[in-house]
Amino acid sequence: MHLRLAAAALFLALPAFAQDLATGDTLKAAIADKTVQGSMIESGAYTEFYAADGTIKGDGYTGTWAVEGDQMCFDYGEGANCWSVRLEGDTVTWVKDGKDDGTGTLIPGNVNNY
Repeated sequence: MHLRLAAAALFLALPAFAQDLATGDTLKAAIADKTVQGSMIESGAYTEFYAADGTIKGDGYTGTWAVEGDQMCFDYGEGANCWSVRLEGDTVTWVKDGKDDGTGTLIPGNVNNY
């Protein structure tokens, strides 16, 4: 009985985001053909359009995106960097090494005509 209670307490103590990360298929469906506008902890504000063909379009630059496993990977010409993603409605949270690294809002289409 005590072992079950300890196991239940451990489960409840786990970070909530570990249980809420998007799967690859969910991620592709949520991100493709959307603009994401938000802010990253390291680099600050961003607005990017993620075309269904894997192209990233930003203000004066391009790159590529791909879903690998259950992570979204970005390449701006210097090698890919990947993040896990938590999706809640139209909000995306980028998770790197188990920590929230940035957030954004999903907006249908290429609203800035990049």
